[in-house]
Amino acid sequence: MLSIIICEDDSKQLQRMEQVINNYIMIEELDAELVLATKDPDEVLTYVNASQGQTRLYLLDVDLKHELSGLTLAAEIRKVDDIGKIVFVTTHGELSYLTFTYKVEAMDYIIKSQPEEVERRVRECIDLAISRYLMDGDGKNSKFKVKLGDTIRSIPYEEIMFFESGISPHKVVLHTQSRQLEFYGSIRELEDKDECLYRCHKSFVVNVNNIKQINKVERIIEMVNGEEVLLSIRAMRKLKKID
Repeated sequence: MLSIIICEDDSKQLQRMEQVINNYIMIEELDAELVLATKDPDEVLTYVNASQGQTRLYLLDVDLKHELSGLTLAAEIRKVDDIGKIVFVTTHGELSYLTFTYKVEAMDYIIKSQPEEVERRVRECIDLAISRYLMDGDGKNSKFKVKLGDTIRSIPYEEIMFFESGISPHKVVLHTQSRQLEFYGSIRELEDKDECLYRCHKSFVVNVNNIKQINKVERIIEMVNGEEVLLSIRAMRKLKKID
């Protein structure tokens, strides 16, 4: 289900937006829900931090009459939700370029000058967000979420080659097709994240879908990107069907 969040400081416009969205969801029988409509950006951040795992569409006013503008709110949202869809609804069309400065990857920037046009564009954004949500695996956990500093990144499983224990204690190195990311964690916890992940060695968890070949003599797994992973004797017995 797509969760929709509105943050708008004008009470009348907030109420109108709620009505438009709830009516559209009901009439079209959409797999979506308006979970929060508020004038307070702090309430948005509290909700987002407390309810992980949702696929969300955010409709944010730029000028919120608060120490947090809609743009800075979007930047804070991006620290914990890097796949949510963000749409700005505002009277300040001249500020649209700032969405690039804040690096929030906005889906749309809707100007409030014509109410009917705003409503039409909001409905289009809902349709597009639902379409992308379905393409991402119908809400299933098709991406691996990893915390890097203050941000959370989502890596599609098809890009993951393997994980290995880091040199530093309690650190794991994630190998993708073209890069490496180090984060706090343990190899033991990773095997249960997705059915494609398999612990092939005490120090490695491999994505079985990206195995190119297995050298049973040297006990080495070659990945599709050319990297190699160690394979224990015990784990090799369960991987025979992949050769």
